[in-house]
Amino acid sequence: MDFFPAFLNLKYQNCLVIGGGEVALRKAELLLKTGAQVTLIAPEINEAVGSLSPAPICKKRIFDVKDLDGIRLVIVATNNEQLNADISRLAHEKNIPVNVVDNPALCSFIVPSIIDRSPMVIAVGSSGTAPVLARLTRSRIEAMLPMALSGLGKLANKYRQKVKDTFSNITQRRRFWEQVFEGEVADNYYAGRDTEGEQLFEDMLKTGAETIPTRGEVSLVGGGPGDPELLTFKAVRLLQRADVVVYDRLISKGIMELARRDAHKIYVGKKSSNHTLPQDEINQLLVDLAKQGKRVVRLKGGDPFIFGRGGEEIATLMENDVPFQVVPGITSASGCSSYCGIPLTHRDYAHSVVFATGHLQDDSVDLNWDSLAQPFQTTVIYMGIGGLKIITAKMIEHGLPAKTPVAVVHKATLPEQKIVIGDLTSIESLVQKEGLKPPSLIIIGEVVKLHQQLGWYGEKARPQAVNG
Repeated sequence: MDFFPAFLNLKYQNCLVIGGGEVALRKAELLLKTGAQVTLIAPEINEAVGSLSPAPICKKRIFDVKDLDGIRLVIVATNNEQLNADISRLAHEKNIPVNVVDNPALCSFIVPSIIDRSPMVIAVGSSGTAPVLARLTRSRIEAMLPMALSGLGKLANKYRQKVKDTFSNITQRRRFWEQVFEGEVADNYYAGRDTEGEQLFEDMLKTGAETIPTRGEVSLVGGGPGDPELLTFKAVRLLQRADVVVYDRLISKGIMELARRDAHKIYVGKKSSNHTLPQDEINQLLVDLAKQGKRVVRLKGGDPFIFGRGGEEIATLMENDVPFQVVPGITSASGCSSYCGIPLTHRDYAHSVVFATGHLQDDSVDLNWDSLAQPFQTTVIYMGIGGLKIITAKMIEHGLPAKTPVAVVHKATLPEQKIVIGDLTSIESLVQKEGLKPPSLIIIGEVVKLHQQLGWYGEKARPQAVNG
């Protein structure tokens, strides 16, 4: 994040726009909407300035350094590069925030693309590097937001103190507002029935705390293989309303960014023989948080019920009478194979697929090798990179040809995705050579051959090493 997003209160503040063209007028118009006192300076000023309301102060002359005296904020919109640089330098020396249009290097702040549903205002920025992209992003967001959002914002402002007086508990207060903004009150405003919506709001407020649940709940949410865009709509919705997010090591930074900003985030990640919290303590933590009235999202990589120990956690929740729900996620095997162009089944190569874990509860790799080493089958092994030597040897020992293709995929679906391809005899040395570490997934079977033809995800989807 190159620029810190912030909203400035410019009401009654002296702001300066230098330039007299269409761009300068647009910037002046934005400042005037905030209640700022705007002065426009340029030798020539577009006659359209007369349409601005309220009217800015216009000075038809060249800029003078004294024009910066008493100024709270400056926007420069001229086609004179030297003048732009000089004003930027002077403003920086005086610690006055300055924006030079289309020149981020001279800016101390950026003017974002704005969605105005006052008092709700949404700003979209690109740190000045891609204003057209910011504008297109703004238009997409704007299309999703009804104009009536403005009315709901005004309703919230009008009753904010009364809601505080009614609900002393911050959790109840938050949930009351959520019921307002997601329920019938909002529906009335969206339909243009503001009076009916406000009356319903007042009726809800009269019943007070009686209508607000205080009991907590836990949602076991599958975070998928890493790419935030692979989350379900329900997963995103629950993340954005959670009071607490309890998350694993495999959850990507991008997914955590989707959680509510003020949610309490608790890391309980596990590495081999290095657990931040033992599983039984994680189970109890979920119970304790829910009994405090918290809405908890237990965020797990992949799917909660595929090597995610989700069954153990909900068993504890049931024993303690804690409400819960489970939101499936794309399991790592599916995400890995899809992003690597390796179909898990294929009528020419694999008629079945088997998932197995390479890390058992006692740290052994003692699997049912006869069932895994089958022809016309794809075997996917989770958490197996540490036991890769044993796995490949056992697959050969139980009947698979030594030249059976193997893929090891690191951080699948993320920009850092890396895939190493070899066979049962070569894959261990190739993985060591490439320095692959967990999290990595192992795919064994003839379908791995299809990666060369079907791999599609970026440059790093291509194999780093191929056994000839």
